[in-house]
Amino acid sequence: MTGHAIVVGGGIGGLATALALHRIGWRATVLERAPELGEVGAGMSQAPNALRALAELGVEAEARAVGVPTYSTSNLRRPDGRYLKRAEPGEGTALLGFHRADLHGVLLDAVPAGWVHTEAEVTDLRPDGAGVTVTAGGTDYRADLVIGADGIHSAVRTRLWPEARPPRYLGRTAWLGVTDVAGLPGDLTGSVTLGRGALFLIHPVARDRAYWALLTAEPTAGVRYDDEKATALERVAGWHEPVPQLIRATPDAAVIRTDIRELPPLSTYARGRVALLGDAAHAMSPDRGQGAGHTLEDAVVLAHALSAEPTVEAALARYDAERRPRDQATARGARIDGAMTSSRVGQPAMVALVRLMPATLWRKGVAPDGNPTWRWEPPRLPAVPPVY
Repeated sequence: MTGHAIVVGGGIGGLATALALHRIGWRATVLERAPELGEVGAGMSQAPNALRALAELGVEAEARAVGVPTYSTSNLRRPDGRYLKRAEPGEGTALLGFHRADLHGVLLDAVPAGWVHTEAEVTDLRPDGAGVTVTAGGTDYRADLVIGADGIHSAVRTRLWPEARPPRYLGRTAWLGVTDVAGLPGDLTGSVTLGRGALFLIHPVARDRAYWALLTAEPTAGVRYDDEKATALERVAGWHEPVPQLIRATPDAAVIRTDIRELPPLSTYARGRVALLGDAAHAMSPDRGQGAGHTLEDAVVLAHALSAEPTVEAALARYDAERRPRDQATARGARIDGAMTSSRVGQPAMVALVRLMPATLWRKGVAPDGNPTWRWEPPRLPAVPPVY
């Protein structure tokens, strides 16, 4: 089965979906409401499961060329600088650290020219038995299928999932930044520092650049400060270097503040000829580093279902059955992890467990196949010549 799909959203999820469709012989029209394509200036890491998805999309080599290894999950520290656990040479699993814009660019370069339309905000969506009509930017688009990859505040979900609960605040906030680190002393190979009620993440994301994130408890959403950078520095006063150095080295305007939210579980990702994908379907706490990774998985599984099933409806039902349990289990685990790290009671207990963990068990846990999330294997997409 081949056809034409409208993908709403031109971020990493939307572009990955368009590329997956291209690889199975479908056409896609990507509708992005922003006037130009781009990603927020922050970083990310991708674990083995996400790298396998990128390989199935045909862009693993290009992704590795713009990413750098990060050992954040293998290096756990205390605010005084002591290591709770540390990856020795040959141990641990190197994730791949990216600036979000760099991975976005890899996907955009692989999507066929002319598929992406900017300044195309969706204002109407009308399914019928034979397809779906979408109005965006004053233009009507018609397709066999619509995929909502338009983020946590999805317009597609709002229109066709009226019963869905809105995103909920998880009682945590984050300061993020990407900064040049040339000449900056300290361990910048990647680490997570666990303080009481807070954590500080470091990922290298490119030559001489690092991404950092400070996550702390904040009872009320929307609280903002006149000087966010200074506030972040106050929260890590006395912490080991390079934690405060990274914050100080980041230009004031480049410090991003965001509250942590998740999407309550949906009962289905598919409705007729419309499907949700990525944050539109399962926005989750960042504590397992799997938001974008599961989005890439979604794109591959959706394309595989479309290549294997005789109808769009059957393909979307298969996609929902395969993805929703995994996505929602990971989101639930990330929420629990985040609650522990931001708790002044739970966090010390977690630190104690890590400290007491036998070295053999620790090495097994940080191996590439050390947990079921990382062990995910993508379905193989058939090599179908494009028919446009």
